[in-house]
Amino acid sequence: MKSWFIISGKDATSVELRDMPVPEPKAGEVLARVKAAGLNRGEFIAGHGLSGGAPKAAGIEAAGEVVKVGEGVKTFQPGDRVMGRAFHAYSEYAMFRIGDAMAAPAKLSWEEAAGASIAYLTAYDMLWPGGELKRDEWLLVAGASAGVGVASVQLGKLIGARVIGTSGSAEKLKKLGALGIDLPLQNRNGGFEKAVMEATGGKGVDVVVNNVGGSVFAECVRVLAYKGRLATAGYVDGVVGANLDILALHSKRLRLYGVSNKLRSAAEFAENVRGFERDVLPAIASGYVRPVIDKVFPFAELPQAKAYMESNAHLGKIILRA
Repeated sequence: MKSWFIISGKDATSVELRDMPVPEPKAGEVLARVKAAGLNRGEFIAGHGLSGGAPKAAGIEAAGEVVKVGEGVKTFQPGDRVMGRAFHAYSEYAMFRIGDAMAAPAKLSWEEAAGASIAYLTAYDMLWPGGELKRDEWLLVAGASAGVGVASVQLGKLIGARVIGTSGSAEKLKKLGALGIDLPLQNRNGGFEKAVMEATGGKGVDVVVNNVGGSVFAECVRVLAYKGRLATAGYVDGVVGANLDILALHSKRLRLYGVSNKLRSAAEFAENVRGFERDVLPAIASGYVRPVIDKVFPFAELPQAKAYMESNAHLGKIILRA
């Protein structure tokens, strides 16, 4: 099968197409012919757990048609539609662990199914078990226009929260308005504190999703309300250090947490998937929440898709179509 690999250097990553044997599913695994796969920025960041290592089979989420199942798999059979976290997703065939696999809703196109996993699972992790966001609470999404940001806006509105989103692009903010965002703020390098505090009557927000990184971390802490929760989901600014106001952390009883799957066990990830299937997937399956797809590239054009993602021109998910 054709399979894309990531080659990570000191300062950048590149991709290479290789010929690989079609793998056989082991116990608890599902093999599927890939119909579409989603791009995720973290996989392509140099030094993000890749620098200095061997080339790695690329792609961590896909949607496709089941062709073979391993021993003990009862919930899928050949011909079924499957989506979710996958291994070597930018290949003609991808492997799913049964704990990661979800039945792809019939109403979703292959492209939508491919884009409905990692970003939305990450947003779920931040807003449900992590942030315990409630109806009528305030949510700030710093960096609201990429995959996880858009998913956070959509799921925040699904909960019934009031959502503030930041982006450097007025055009993207206009598009986010169609998703129900309550207060769009145009800024690229912070400077949202005054507007956020005014919008919340001086109270601050209950949950912050920080997709930007260290350059806005201190400001995210400053806009948190009493018992506020701050999720760090990425660092597209490349800044991985920041000052922490310990007095604010202490006096406001704040909760700060990171959201990453890098060190998670298979059981932990499976638990998050089952919660997502219970709390979010029905809204996606019914069409109430639709994955936002920005652009679709043919399988052979992964280098172009990667370059487009790195240009920061997109709103929502970028998809590779088989």
